[in-house]
Amino acid sequence: MSRLTESNVRIAQEIIGRYPKSRSAMIPLLHLAQEQDGHVSNDAMVHIGELVGATPAQVFGTASFYEMFKFEPVGKYLVNICGTMSCALLGAEELMDHAQERLGIKMGGTTPDGLITLERAECQAACTEAPCLQVNYRYRYRVTADNFDSLVDQLQSGELESEIPSHGTVAVVRQHIPVERAVGAVGPEDVTESPAWMNGKAAL
Repeated sequence: MSRLTESNVRIAQEIIGRYPKSRSAMIPLLHLAQEQDGHVSNDAMVHIGELVGATPAQVFGTASFYEMFKFEPVGKYLVNICGTMSCALLGAEELMDHAQERLGIKMGGTTPDGLITLERAECQAACTEAPCLQVNYRYRYRVTADNFDSLVDQLQSGELESEIPSHGTVAVVRQHIPVERAVGAVGPEDVTESPAWMNGKAAL
């Protein structure tokens, strides 16, 4: 359990500065906390609340709405097998059974080496590619038992480390918006004209 590190506090403050209301930065800060620790700790939620002017309960209330945020440690790789209609009709249940047998864990569990956590997911919006799964929210389509075994072999060997970062890392390149390209953090109550981009005034 940990608060945001000093370097992440600086990133958090830059993110907060993009928004007219500090609380609007809550979800990006939750991603930052999860990137730091692999999950969102209680201490991190307290810290985020302090940064944006919210209670820890309000931060948790926001975070708990989203399946992507985890509140307990998970494996380096979170494997979500879709179990909704299209995937279910095309073998998702059998794929889950195979995955549990191959990994030696039940759905919701983590392998003893801490490498892989296995979960069932609701619709992943790739119904034409069923059955599908995600590894740290990176897609794999039309997955067979053999495909799954190959994926596990690659994860275990480290072959996919450059393609799939550790759980919690949303992107390998952090967004940075130069001041001159920012839209400006103006509260709704202070808006007096249409945004520059609607008027063709924004610099290209």
